[in-house]
Amino acid sequence: MLACAVGRATMVNSTAGRNNVRMSSTKMAAAVGFCLASVFAAGAASAQVKVGAVLSVTGPASFLGDPEKRTLELYVDEINAKGGVNGQKLQLVVYDDGADANAARTFATRLIEEDKVVAMIGGTTTGATLAMMPLFEEAQIPLISLAGAIQIVEPVRKWVFKTPHTDKMACEKIFADLKQRNLTTVALISGTDAFGKSMRDQCVAVAPKAGVTIAHEESYGPRDSDMTPQLTNIKGKAGVQAVINPGFGQGPAIVTRNYRQLGITLPLYQSHGVASKQFIDLAGAGRGRRAAAGGRVARRRQASGQRSAKACGHRIHEDLPAEDRPAGLRLRRPRL
Repeated sequence: MLACAVGRATMVNSTAGRNNVRMSSTKMAAAVGFCLASVFAAGAASAQVKVGAVLSVTGPASFLGDPEKRTLELYVDEINAKGGVNGQKLQLVVYDDGADANAARTFATRLIEEDKVVAMIGGTTTGATLAMMPLFEEAQIPLISLAGAIQIVEPVRKWVFKTPHTDKMACEKIFADLKQRNLTTVALISGTDAFGKSMRDQCVAVAPKAGVTIAHEESYGPRDSDMTPQLTNIKGKAGVQAVINPGFGQGPAIVTRNYRQLGITLPLYQSHGVASKQFIDLAGAGRGRRAAAGGRVARRRQASGQRSAKACGHRIHEDLPAEDRPAGLRLRRPRL
């Protein structure tokens, strides 16, 4: 599994802050290709090669899972139209976990024992990924997660990889932007899902080093439909200069909508867990919202001749007018 090992080393470096990597859908496909090529090089052969995917196509994470499914189907079709991998066609076997970690684990068992997949992509969520990881580790089948929590790649596991940058990186970039704006006292309103909790914990851990004080915290559940009470508490907290919302799914969109309804004027920071068109549709138009987003990934050839991913750097994209943007901040709209 040489090619996968190279990919894993890159991800480990990214979690240490040396390579801030966020793979686009094309990079996801490249990662799958690397692992498949390694499987074939090791001697695996069949008339049709099965690649598994457990995604949240429905449920609270469907805004991520549904486009993930369609992207994978697109790439498998393109690869097969070009002759497959080493002359063998790919078969994509997809199961929908509905953002349920227990269902994800059940489907993982089915992919390993019945479908006999050679590689696995998913889950969409941190909770699903953490539930499936032990099974693929035991089966020695590469798992490429699409979720964001740092626990997926720390500690390092031989058969586990991830494509987005970590929640710790998102916290660090948000804090860097805060400091650039001379904002040092914040409140958190965090989701209680696995990703929201993980990012909250990472932000709390790195805040002292960044010189940021977390003055107040609120939380919400994955199925809560109104965060007005929590945001009212934050609005009444003296000294808070900005609000950070670790979370994904519909929760951050509801937070953003309620935030505007309450007339809160403090900057609101979202994570990379909201990078979808559905978030924009649900949250509605507004200004003053910021989100940590990954920079475009470039490839470079190292002195050793190996290929590795090196990020051009994270950027903060925001819907602020030009006069409110800090000097030197590179902006972009998310690719939806």
